[in-house]
Amino acid sequence: MANPIGEDAIRERDASRASSCTQWSQWQLLDSILPTGGFAHSFGLEAAVQTRLVSSPTDLETHIIHVLDNTASLLLPFVYSSLKSPDIETWQRLDLLLDTTLTNQVSSKASISQGSALLRIAASVFTEIPSLKIIRDASLGSKELRFHHAPIFGLVCGLLGMDSETSQRAYLFVTLRDVVSAATRLNLVGPMGASVMQHRIAIVAETVLEKWKDRDASEACQTSPLLDVVQGCHGYLFSRLFCS
Repeated sequence: MANPIGEDAIRERDASRASSCTQWSQWQLLDSILPTGGFAHSFGLEAAVQTRLVSSPTDLETHIIHVLDNTASLLLPFVYSSLKSPDIETWQRLDLLLDTTLTNQVSSKASISQGSALLRIAASVFTEIPSLKIIRDASLGSKELRFHHAPIFGLVCGLLGMDSETSQRAYLFVTLRDVVSAATRLNLVGPMGASVMQHRIAIVAETVLEKWKDRDASEACQTSPLLDVVQGCHGYLFSRLFCS
């Protein structure tokens, strides 16, 4: 027997509401107010400024583009692999793999700091997804896991129902947002100029995404090793505003 029209309408309304609520959660994941600690890191920009690799607006824009390309080639594969199978076994395997992949202590500590904060906040905020808290609680006692950011970001995106391309674009957006914010606080560019620059670089970021998206973690690589070297020098700076 066919369902009454009233029941069909109610189911459709409920499905629409659930979809809308999910979008609010997805947007909140990208909100700068989410206290994951991203603004404590400059992605090597502070070290690049003090070593004179970045000394002009043109240098700054070039540096940011290189950061995006390096992030896409090295970390997007971990985001993608994690969101494809958002379960504890896949995430733990990718976390251990990324820990052996990162080549300097500064970037590794930054990744662990942001990843730990993201999982803690996600488990507390997105209570409609109980598996986030279950995964976190089951992993806290481990002496091997490091809680790196990229696999956790992919895990959260997968559990929030974000599609693959949107999740990978979101990771590049967060990276672009944070490094542009760092440039503003380092007084390299004003707030208005930073917004204009971010909008301009977004076109390049989309090209970078198309180049590196949908790759397995086994294909992760670095395209700008100099960035890695410079970021590794951050701990030797006499005066520092950022953690990395």
